[in-house]
Amino acid sequence: MSKSMKYAAAVLAGCLTAPCAFAAWELNMPLGVTELSREIHGLHMLIFWICVLIAIAVFGMMIYSLVKFRHSQGAVAANFDHSTKAEIVWTIIPIAILVGMAVPAAETLIKIEDTRNSDLTIKVTGYQWKWHYDYLDKNVAYFSTITDDSNRARQLDSGIDPKTIKNYLLEVDHPLVVPVGAKVRVLLTSGDVIHAWWVPAFGMKKDAIPGFVNELWFRADEPGVYRGQCAELCGYDHAFMPVVVEVKPQAEYDAWLKEKQAGAGAITTAQATDKSVETPVTNGAASDATAAVAKAE
Repeated sequence: MSKSMKYAAAVLAGCLTAPCAFAAWELNMPLGVTELSREIHGLHMLIFWICVLIAIAVFGMMIYSLVKFRHSQGAVAANFDHSTKAEIVWTIIPIAILVGMAVPAAETLIKIEDTRNSDLTIKVTGYQWKWHYDYLDKNVAYFSTITDDSNRARQLDSGIDPKTIKNYLLEVDHPLVVPVGAKVRVLLTSGDVIHAWWVPAFGMKKDAIPGFVNELWFRADEPGVYRGQCAELCGYDHAFMPVVVEVKPQAEYDAWLKEKQAGAGAITTAQATDKSVETPVTNGAASDATAAVAKAE
């Protein structure tokens, strides 16, 4: 047995004896828990299989031609250098394929940008290195920052094993909370540099740009906790800016919202009666972004 055959046999044996390792090795896009993520996944698979069929047809014809018309079989090269029919055919077929792929792609892109009839609108502002969530018309706003245990473990010479930290670098003190089945409109902006709000399970990712407002929407169909990260290189501590979204049943969300509103009311009362309570100050970029959000509304 040749050396290459021995290597191939060893690789095959390793694959057969380690099914658990390959079970966790996913190469495809995640299916997600929103209708948009499922449509994006379906579009991805449709175009993938179209590309597979094209590859099979093209390489199959190439291999057939190389084998069938090889010199050892007495093949003689053709003496023509132009065929109008062939050029028409190989122009029409690719156009038809592209148009066929463009129709479902355009439908999905239009749906991605359609934020009408949303049940909840949340302004998300990125800062180095945290997120600020403002539930418009709900009197609820708060910051979301990486948890202290992850922050301590990531420090140089901390002596803490990151493997002992649950959801290391993917946990926050105050997650974004939304109700299951609700269409959530997210207005994205930034108070300093460009960030990107990204939750893979939702299938959506968009930049948060100072002075501009981007928007996206999602509708989570399953309760749970979904994690993501800032997807732009936003600075020194970019890797420590996680996104956590907690999707609750409607009753639990309503209870959470009432609790938050009560807390916000208590803070407002304290500020009105105690002049020593400082009002948070935002920088100019954040103020401009807030004005842009108000204009978008």
